[in-house]
Amino acid sequence: MVLSLHQQHHKETVMKAENLQFYYGEFQALKNINLEIKKNQITALIGPSGCGKSTFLRTLNRMNDFIPESRSEGKIYLHDLEITNPAVDVVDLRKKVGMVFQQANPFPVSIYDNIAYGPRIHGRKDKQFLDQTVESCLRSVALWDEVKDDLRAPATSLSGGQQQRLVIARVLAIQPDVILMDEPTSALDPLSTNKLESLILRLKEKYTIVIVTHNMQQAARVSDQTAFFLNGEIVEYGSTQSIFSNPQHEKTKQYIMGEFG
Repeated sequence: MVLSLHQQHHKETVMKAENLQFYYGEFQALKNINLEIKKNQITALIGPSGCGKSTFLRTLNRMNDFIPESRSEGKIYLHDLEITNPAVDVVDLRKKVGMVFQQANPFPVSIYDNIAYGPRIHGRKDKQFLDQTVESCLRSVALWDEVKDDLRAPATSLSGGQQQRLVIARVLAIQPDVILMDEPTSALDPLSTNKLESLILRLKEKYTIVIVTHNMQQAARVSDQTAFFLNGEIVEYGSTQSIFSNPQHEKTKQYIMGEFG
């Protein structure tokens, strides 16, 4: 069912799902997912609510482990590491695969401490290193000039768009390989959304990004690859350009045209 006619093979695969099934109790949320995520590309996951795209996103850093009665079958790899193996150190995994949620969730501490938090829990205490990390991460998300005089201010005093960029800076501080984003702009106004999309495009120079979005225009603007989910399955996967301009599957076409969802 999956069409990878348009797949680009020259890019190195960073993560890969093989025959992934996922269950919440009796309910099967993901059915036989096979997907390769390419290095330094933005992969968009689209589809109507409840189709499995956020569930799939959370399997990539095992966030679903927190949900009782949930289980998965099949395999997910990060490079050559099978991350679905129970022996995998999940803390270490989440350092390599960072997560940005729909609602910005800064910690209730200062701007500085939000970003220094990750390096500190991984054992980096020296002030010079932390200062440099805070500055470079804030610069990476184009927030440094806005907050450099207020680093001790509570992170919660920032606007929604600034908070979301701060949260991304916090993820960058742990130097991940992959950044997962679950509808990162859905709570933002158009201007903040625009800034965040520009940021996402810049970040792919260094990182591999997987983004869940309900916004078709956003998927078309920022992503390189798109996977269309429906009822827990991937109906179609390929280059964003081909999915949007020439979908191979009738359901994909209907969804992109706004006929359901």
